[in-house]
Amino acid sequence: MTARGVLGHPWLTVRVQILLGAVFIVAALPKIADPPSFAHMIYNYRMLPGALVNGAGLFLPWFELLTGVALVLGIWRRTASSAIGILLLLFIVSIGFNLIRGNPIDCGCFDVSAAGRSVEERFQDMGWVIARDVGMLLLVGQSLWSERLSPGRAAQPDQGA
Repeated sequence: MTARGVLGHPWLTVRVQILLGAVFIVAALPKIADPPSFAHMIYNYRMLPGALVNGAGLFLPWFELLTGVALVLGIWRRTASSAIGILLLLFIVSIGFNLIRGNPIDCGCFDVSAAGRSVEERFQDMGWVIARDVGMLLLVGQSLWSERLSPGRAAQPDQGA
């Protein structure tokens, strides 16, 4: 079997989609449980106007949960994969921007409580978070690429398995 065949195989794609979905579900739950702490994490990025921080703190976790559940259930796969890819790009750019400008943040990805780490530890964590998100972005790419290769997808766009 060729590399293209292996990377586009439905067996792999289903597992990649379930993994991505599970990661986004797990990431969403603590944010949904504690919106004020997550809004504070968003504020620390210093990228949104203050008036938008609370709205983003309420909307983003539910959107993560919806896209994660969609991938785990195998519905709206292309749309959910695309949305997760856009979120990952947004996260990478936001964390990278703060890394470049020397603003050590806790990403708020899976835990919304302040960890009390040193500035150096937060900078190191930011680098690891970017690397992790790039890895997940590659998984999104596999999912979208496989969807594109699947026979019959053009006749039935974006339907569940």
